[in-house]
Amino acid sequence: MCDTFVALGNATRDGSVIFGKNSDREPNEAHQLVLIPRAEHPANTEVTCTYISIPQVEKTNAILLAKPFWIWGAEMGANEFGVVIGNEAVFTQVPYDKKPGLIGMDFLRLALERAESASEALEEIIQLLEIYGQGGNCGCSHEIFYHNSFLIADRQSAWVLETAGKHWAAERVKDVRSISNVISIGAVWDRASEDLISHAVAKGWCKGEEDFNFSQCY
Repeated sequence: MCDTFVALGNATRDGSVIFGKNSDREPNEAHQLVLIPRAEHPANTEVTCTYISIPQVEKTNAILLAKPFWIWGAEMGANEFGVVIGNEAVFTQVPYDKKPGLIGMDFLRLALERAESASEALEEIIQLLEIYGQGGNCGCSHEIFYHNSFLIADRQSAWVLETAGKHWAAERVKDVRSISNVISIGAVWDRASEDLISHAVAKGWCKGEEDFNFSQCY
């Protein structure tokens, strides 16, 4: 298992935010620390992620990444504005898209490059997920496919974002929170994709809003 946790300032002795993550990647898969400076990009250009290219933005933030050597994105990282993100694999009932696409680690890097706060990073991942979905092999020496969850924090706030295909739910962190390799958001959340409940009903996973639980259904 890999795990990510955050403790906000209202839960720490000195008022600081504590964020940490461990990674359970393959034993012989080198994990790099990479510092990428702030940059400006020409109009109408694209950024090549692990498998696909998408439109580039005008400016990207300086970022520090801890990443598998062969992947464009990262399992954890921080940017110049104090935004930090950790990524977790989650396994769901929604079929995995095995075609090359954006993987969870790509979403993480794109959000760090483009956002100046935890809420902006949350919005960035949601928008990219709804446009491109998620898909592609995430294993180095063997194939593995999964969906993704994220713990996103800055100096004042934090969010949990958990996904199943293009379906998602997000929970604002109140004090201390952790995520691992399972969906942890249940019947209470702060934001969610429009079809989160209706899709579960259509699949027969629940009867309706009265008995819907994201973790149990998906």
